[in-house]
Amino acid sequence: MKKKGLKFIDLFCGCGGFSTGMELAGHECILGVDFDQAAVDSFTKNHKSAESVCIDINKLTKKKLESLIDINQVDMVIGGPPCQGFSTVGKGHANDKRNDLFKQFVRIVKLTKPKVVIFENVTGILAKKNEKTLNAIFRSFERLGYIMDARVLSAEEYGVPSKRRRTIIMGTLGSIPSFPKITYGDRARRKLVNVQDVISKISYRSKIFNHELDKAVIKNKLDVKRLKHIPAGRGIRYERDEKELLPKSLRYDVDWQNINEKRFRQTRLQRIPLVGPAPTILTSRTMYYHPTQCRYLTVREAARLQSFPNSFVFMGSTSAQFRQIGNAVPPLLAKEIGKELFHLTFSKKTIKKSIDKNFSKKAFSYNKNTYL
Repeated sequence: MKKKGLKFIDLFCGCGGFSTGMELAGHECILGVDFDQAAVDSFTKNHKSAESVCIDINKLTKKKLESLIDINQVDMVIGGPPCQGFSTVGKGHANDKRNDLFKQFVRIVKLTKPKVVIFENVTGILAKKNEKTLNAIFRSFERLGYIMDARVLSAEEYGVPSKRRRTIIMGTLGSIPSFPKITYGDRARRKLVNVQDVISKISYRSKIFNHELDKAVIKNKLDVKRLKHIPAGRGIRYERDEKELLPKSLRYDVDWQNINEKRFRQTRLQRIPLVGPAPTILTSRTMYYHPTQCRYLTVREAARLQSFPNSFVFMGSTSAQFRQIGNAVPPLLAKEIGKELFHLTFSKKTIKKSIDKNFSKKAFSYNKNTYL
């Protein structure tokens, strides 16, 4: 007999990438919560059977929550607060006030008493400077009876056509947390998904959502000329790139020997590759360029590279749509996590599980060579 899916609420839901994957796995989203109106509009558009609310989670009281859903029906709470405070990119202050948002996640868990909690964040949460925060997260849920564990999962190893690592923290009642086995890449003896295969599946013969080519035009004419000389998967970051790819008349007016680290801080005119997965899809449309055409990616192309289905509609301005895509948990990664939940058996019996002192090192299960 097939197990019944879990009913869940999605906190810090964004446009609903995490929820979409969980639903693809067979679970049912009953509520999405976020404070970004454009993201909530997208969530509402694509999760028609779920309630949604645009609200500061600090103001999501028990009374407000009960006006939206039956809290006794909640089997699972998923989510991920803003991650800038944990990130290894940029300043990443350990005392960033946004780090305290996990306390609001815990508060909602206390109110709903689900069987499963899943908290996702950047890999930087496992950094030494965030050790106190990570321990506080574990202790907060362990006091409520949850068995806690975590893994760093690489999206491309689960069929997503772009690279992205996320820390997945899971807590369960009466069952040891379980994470999905890798299905793509060398360790699975299965090739990673190619960008070319994914982009080619965007049909031009029927209505396509969020695929406005006019909004992908490059306004800088000089960059258009330069881009014509750059093949798929390449860009300009070092002097050697410039000399190899650009004719003298199109080269940048920079003194390579005197700029910081003798390189551009960010690769310029970075075309995504055709073979293999794309780099991590970020929140700006100007970060990457189409692999063969002289333009930026469309919203739909970026969404496909994050594994959103073609039917998923994004709301808001173009910049808001890219922000939603860049901040989302890739649906196919979430789907694999959701499928694994069907292997768990829940009970009221308390199981004590000691956490390995080397936990943060062992949590990384990705192939490091992929990111060199």
